[in-house]
Amino acid sequence: MHTSGREVLVGQDAVDSLLGVLDLEEIDKGLFRGPRAEAGLQRVFGGQVAGQALVAAGRTVPGDRRVHSLHGYFVRPGDSQKPIAYQVEQIRDGRSFSVRRTVALQNGQPIFFMSASFHIGEQGLEHAEAAPTDVPAPEDVPSIAERLKADPDRLSMWARIPRPIDVRYLGGSGYLRSGERTAEPRQRVWMKADGKLPDDPLIHVCVLTYASDLTLLDTVLSAHGAVWGPGGYLGTSLDHALWFHRPFRADEWILYDAESPTASGGRGLAQGQFFDRDGRLIASATQEGLLRQTPETPGIP
Repeated sequence: MHTSGREVLVGQDAVDSLLGVLDLEEIDKGLFRGPRAEAGLQRVFGGQVAGQALVAAGRTVPGDRRVHSLHGYFVRPGDSQKPIAYQVEQIRDGRSFSVRRTVALQNGQPIFFMSASFHIGEQGLEHAEAAPTDVPAPEDVPSIAERLKADPDRLSMWARIPRPIDVRYLGGSGYLRSGERTAEPRQRVWMKADGKLPDDPLIHVCVLTYASDLTLLDTVLSAHGAVWGPGGYLGTSLDHALWFHRPFRADEWILYDAESPTASGGRGLAQGQFFDRDGRLIASATQEGLLRQTPETPGIP
């Protein structure tokens, strides 16, 4: 696929490119370099930085421990044309938990920092909220590209976003034109890696971390029937938190069920839950973002 003269990777090629982005180079103890993504974006995509930061942290942790939570803050925009350095600080290694702090650096300044906790996993109480039952199967939901193919200007805006994740909105998306989106209190999206991933559990949580940033802030817009771009809003992630509850594969369909409990002061809060096709609650996410209104510009979608 081409957009504005640039080839856009899709399917397994896009997934392989994402795996390359997540394959960090260790240049010293606790210091890693992340390759830049061929995404065609001026700023680094927030999900890429969070995913790479988690890879760096995970590579310093004993192999019997799995990440169960992460909390990150985006403090400066990253330059997509430059690699990112990740400095991992070993906060604690206990009998059951390991805690790491990762700082992402460009030009000697932090652009993102994250704390992540890893756990060996133990026997204990077990319960979970049930998955929604009133949703169509992912195979019956059109992709964004299919929904927007009649509107190439808006499709081109979506096509500029990294494409290793197959995203299927059950309702309207923020990529519709201003005035065309119906306000909905919940946003539900089927998503999965658009190809095969290796079996390494760390890769799957890092890919879900990457994917979790694709649509969550759009949930704030959904509550108002608002959209991205001219006549709508520009958005920036401020902070992002994830909790991983159960094992999963990110290359199998996952339902992302999200809502926005509040928006005020130019910021919006969104919360989401991830369910696999068997209805298991596998992860939860919370994000706050900055949302600034843009003017309607004639001739621009």
